[in-house]
Amino acid sequence: MTGADPRAGPLRSSRGQAILARLDAYERLVRLDKPIGILLLLWPTLAALWIAARGAPTWTQVLVFTMGTVLMRSAGCAINDWADRAFDPHVQRTAQRPLASGEVTAAEAVLVAAVLAFCAFLMVLATNPTTILLSLPAVVIAGVYPFFKRFFALPQAFLGIAFSFGIPMAFAAVFDEVPAIAWWMLAANLFWVIAYDTEYAMVDRDDDVRLGLRTSAIAFGRFDVAAVMLCYAVYLGAMVGVGLARHLGALYYAGLVAAAGCALWHGWLIRGRDRMRCFAAFLHNHWLGFAVFAGVAADFAWRLGAWPRGW
Repeated sequence: MTGADPRAGPLRSSRGQAILARLDAYERLVRLDKPIGILLLLWPTLAALWIAARGAPTWTQVLVFTMGTVLMRSAGCAINDWADRAFDPHVQRTAQRPLASGEVTAAEAVLVAAVLAFCAFLMVLATNPTTILLSLPAVVIAGVYPFFKRFFALPQAFLGIAFSFGIPMAFAAVFDEVPAIAWWMLAANLFWVIAYDTEYAMVDRDDDVRLGLRTSAIAFGRFDVAAVMLCYAVYLGAMVGVGLARHLGALYYAGLVAAAGCALWHGWLIRGRDRMRCFAAFLHNHWLGFAVFAGVAADFAWRLGAWPRGW
């Protein structure tokens, strides 16, 4: 009778640790450890869904757009790191990302992005033909954005389209078409994205100049703070127009006032262009987006007693 191999236990343990380390690297590749990007995508998408459904979206619609946001943002992070694999090792903030540090290969990053994007597409199949058709340009826009910083002076504007495309898709999911108000909201949201992503770009400005990349922080130059505040003002002004067009009430405008307070706080933080304070302003933007969504949801709940059907 032979005894158990004494090496079996340590081998199983090392394999388990290797698997956990690989999963951890994938988690960091798609930024699940940093959910700020998910929230910045989610709040305007849910606000659009609530407005389109007049405060009563279905469980399916909420689930599809919540999970779709998580999946597509994660896929976008993976493809972004693949596109920037020659630059990230030379940027202080990104040098330790899994692909830049060699924990994950370029092929793995592309495969992860493809799998996540396919899963997001499967979620969209639960909607309707118009929403499914809109998902195709949404994937293309998300995939080509990382390359715009090579030649386009304001890549943040293109990112604004990518980060706002959930808005017309939400309206399409409700109406099986995209009304004009959806494109108005997309255009408004684009200015918010330019504002917060310029704050983000202000963190990396020195590294981006050295590497020859283009960002709005570089393009705006010494007018960067003024440009950020102007973009906030355009966004909030346009959202006032949305409220008037959809006959929203006091709670909606209270949410916009709270969002304006957030914007003023961000202006105070970035005025000295300190890296860490600019990054703090960027991170705080999810509260601005939440304030707008909370105003939309609260206004419909108060006036119509409308929660998602089945809640």
